[in-house]
Amino acid sequence: MRHARSPLRRTVAVSCVAPPADWCYNPATPMSDTNLASLHAEIAACRKCNEAGFFAEHTTVFAGPASARLMVVGQAPASSKSTPKRRPFSGSGGRRLFRWLREAGWEEEEFRALAYFTAITKCYPGPGLNGKGDRAPTRREQTLCRPFLDRELALIRPAVIVPIGRIAIEVFLGRVGPLEEVIGREFTGAEDSPVPGVRLVPLPHPSGASLWLNRAENQAHVQRAVGILAGVRMELFRN
Repeated sequence: MRHARSPLRRTVAVSCVAPPADWCYNPATPMSDTNLASLHAEIAACRKCNEAGFFAEHTTVFAGPASARLMVVGQAPASSKSTPKRRPFSGSGGRRLFRWLREAGWEEEEFRALAYFTAITKCYPGPGLNGKGDRAPTRREQTLCRPFLDRELALIRPAVIVPIGRIAIEVFLGRVGPLEEVIGREFTGAEDSPVPGVRLVPLPHPSGASLWLNRAENQAHVQRAVGILAGVRMELFRN
């Protein structure tokens, strides 16, 4: 259920599956990089998607400190061939993403040092069937990877989540209509959600293959989202 709070912020029931029973959400409670490194090793060793018959190439999907207050959640990692720097969003889509973030006041290396990056699915899903962009992970693949995302959320406990692209947006906001209805707005996890009080600032996928993003009339929505992120920067990282 969604309740309007303001033109740019709404409370939503985040559509995550339930976190571990012993998890009491508290953004002020830090988690250790050791715990996070252990989870990363477990993810790197996972072969569930391969065993289920899906193409899945292990590549760089996560980066950032366990103390991060801001979490960027993409759809799926890119191919290792397109990310020679071996870090998330280091290809052509990343250049557009960091151009937006620069407009919000962050230089790339500054943002990478303070944010935690991950994705809904943890392996590169292969090229798109039409030859444009990457293949979108199926719901089955998303389900197989979902426990890892829930554990990352429990470890990081972010104050702000930036879901990028429709798949990531719908994991946190539930089924949405046209992207222009959510891009350029800020949402807050409802009290009965797994991440109550967490601020959500959706962004479109920055890929050049995105038809939505390449429509000139949608740039105003992106600019409103950039403005919201500029406000987040002033509120959380003013020092």
